[in-house]
Amino acid sequence: MTDAVKELLIKAAPATIFPFLTDPEQFVKWMGTDVALVAVPGGEFRAVCGGVNPAAGTFLEVVPNEKVVFTFGWDLPDHPIPAGSTTVEITLIPEGDATLVRVVHSGLPDDAIADHLVGWNYYLGRLDTVVSGGDSGPDDPRSNQ
Repeated sequence: MTDAVKELLIKAAPATIFPFLTDPEQFVKWMGTDVALVAVPGGEFRAVCGGVNPAAGTFLEVVPNEKVVFTFGWDLPDHPIPAGSTTVEITLIPEGDATLVRVVHSGLPDDAIADHLVGWNYYLGRLDTVVSGGDSGPDDPRSNQ
């Protein structure tokens, strides 16, 4: 198993970005069509990604304006990446008037790395849009292919 790592520099302070990682009303603007988050260690992580794929896990670590860590997987019968079986760490690294958003998705099977990198690229682009005050539109990755 290998880590999927994706980074994007967003022109905003970590304090501006952080609520989009922890507040369900902000989170759903960039990821998911139905979201349930309790952003405290042991709290629930649920998001229906792309309008059809239910993801589920548990928050492990929440450091305000610095990082969130949660387990992640697909809440579907017999899926090879079951709910809570992988770990996502999103770190906010200040860089002048911007923030480097670094996603490390670990525990993925090797044959799932490429798909998840495509997914994180899609979602980080949407995060950049909403943090800047834009509208990312409906969460449908197929519309960008």
